[in-house]
Amino acid sequence: MIITGAALLLASFVVQASIPVPDLLPIGQLKLDRDTAEDASQEEEQVSGNSVEESGTENDVETAQDVLNEDAIGSSAILISDKTAEDYELAYERAKNANWGYTNLGIADVSDNLNIRAIAAEDGRLVGKLPRNAACEVIDTDDTWAHIKSGSVEGYVSLEYLLTGVPAKYKAEELAVTVAKVTTDGLNVRAEANTDSEVITLVAQGEELEVAAVEGDWVKVLLDDDEVYVAAEYVEVSAELSTAVTMTELLYGQGVSDVRVDICQYAKEFIGNPYVWGGTSLTKGADCSGFVMKVFQKYGVKLPRTSRTQANCGTTIKVSEAKPGDLIFYAKGKTINHVAIYIGNGQVVHASSPKTGIKISNVSYRTPFKAVRVLYD
Repeated sequence: MIITGAALLLASFVVQASIPVPDLLPIGQLKLDRDTAEDASQEEEQVSGNSVEESGTENDVETAQDVLNEDAIGSSAILISDKTAEDYELAYERAKNANWGYTNLGIADVSDNLNIRAIAAEDGRLVGKLPRNAACEVIDTDDTWAHIKSGSVEGYVSLEYLLTGVPAKYKAEELAVTVAKVTTDGLNVRAEANTDSEVITLVAQGEELEVAAVEGDWVKVLLDDDEVYVAAEYVEVSAELSTAVTMTELLYGQGVSDVRVDICQYAKEFIGNPYVWGGTSLTKGADCSGFVMKVFQKYGVKLPRTSRTQANCGTTIKVSEAKPGDLIFYAKGKTINHVAIYIGNGQVVHASSPKTGIKISNVSYRTPFKAVRVLYD
């Protein structure tokens, strides 16, 4: 039952909705998921701060009034329940695990990247960037700043550009990417879902591939913008959200020229921007070769339009000899179909796929086919 405008001293648990749910979403659109693990007729809800945590499936939909069994919901509403402390602790753990591993989920609500600063001040030192639609753990907030942790980056972001609570949950449901994490060293990636099919490339242990579909003993995955197959027994499939990029992603050794550093830093500015097949816009959308062509064009290096023709430029070098600013090419079989910019520290930046856009990957996220040097210093 709900009692408004009065404080009750009862032995049962009291949970207060500190913000009005209708202000966040129309009540008729608020989904509260069922917990079907033990009894489909029982539910666990936790209302706390500005978030509602749920677990279970998405198919059962109820309004907030249905759950609270009242006609009105407001910021003074108090929900009286007979749940025990153990019940709430269990519900909390379930909710935490259901939210992609986040307890208090935040989503970057920006057009490009959200600056992460060492202190809660506009002149604070930059420690990372939270790309558009990337996720974070919200540790604490005030009226202006949110203390967050995302990936290996911890710091402060402007609260104005961060979705939290119910809006963050719904946004995350749209954004979560199903990935297959490779659990063996050197996983064969095949053109078709059978062991007689051509091996296109090998993927290293620990790498994650975007899942298009699970088809029995095989998982259809996206290798950049190609649909290919891996054996289901050698991957773990889960839903993931993208995270922050550190300001120290690029590690340069001695002797690296300023232009190489500048090119890599410039390329990183577009992380999170869209992939568009045939596109050449660094902001509105580019494919892999369009991205590379436009980045190098800024520095006076003219490259042809496709990855296959770009591979014929400059000087071929060993992948192990690549410096920041060199080009790494990947192939389907022996046909080059993808290009990335090496940025040092065993990583590349590239326009990967329509789902992930421009991103940073390990250079060995798939087997490199060749490396090319078009910068000379």
